Amino acid sequence: MSRKEDVYMPPPPPAGKEVLIEVRGVDKIYSKGDEKVYALNNINVDVYREEYLSIMGPSGSGKTTLFNMVGALDKPSHGEVKVGGVSLPSLTSRELSFFRCKHIGYVFQSYNLIPWLTGLGNVMLPMTFLGVPDAQAEKRAKEVLDMVGLGHRLHHTPGEMSGGQQQRVAIARALANDPTIILADEPTANLDQKTGEEIIDLLSKLCKQEGVTVISATHDHKMLKASDRIVWIKGGLVDRVQNTADMNITTGEIKL
Repeated sequence: MSRKEDVYMPPPPPAGKEVLIEVRGVDKIYSKGDEKVYALNNINVDVYREEYLSIMGPSGSGKTTLFNMVGALDKPSHGEVKVGGVSLPSLTSRELSFFRCKHIGYVFQSYNLIPWLTGLGNVMLPMTFLGVPDAQAEKRAKEVLDMVGLGHRLHHTPGEMSGGQQQRVAIARALANDPTIILADEPTANLDQKTGEEIIDLLSKLCKQEGVTVISATHDHKMLKASDRIVWIKGGLVDRVQNTADMNITTGEIKL
């Protein structure tokens, strides 16, 4: 496979919108014998500050790879990813670790909670990594757990919680260090429809009320209504970018 040159390029941001994340010319290449396989092929995307962006596409399309690039979990083979003007590929491993901990909150489909810690302990953990004093970390953890509706479950371990409650703890943990960005990787995949909708509503509320930029990699079409824009990935390329306001979306169906 060769590099594509005729690719999507982001238009100038609308009036009043600020570009927070800038992805330019990003390739992710794997070798298969003598063949180069492009997981991402000349990707160009802008993400605006305080927007809710969904990345959608079939399995193997490259959406998770793009998600990982934006989240500083992987480095591109070529190209540039900037967050707030900071070039992520240029950072050292140590600098990347600090950047992730300070500026990005992660929410995963499997929750990734520490099973022997309480909800309070799980939420305090990222603050401990940054050297926040225990008393200050505990106060902040209680604040964000209350924010996600779990102020009454501070001292319960993950095994004593439902899936939806565990995901709320994961969201609270993602908020602990007051990040600029929340990255949610299939956050509703392991939840029933009602609980999934509650998690989507919570992420949307955080975006609007707390000014957090939310980026979700998802298969769940229920998340589209909460999104401001959708980036559709197909075959390692940006297939199209759509404003949700321009789409007629109903539950379980998309009408373009």
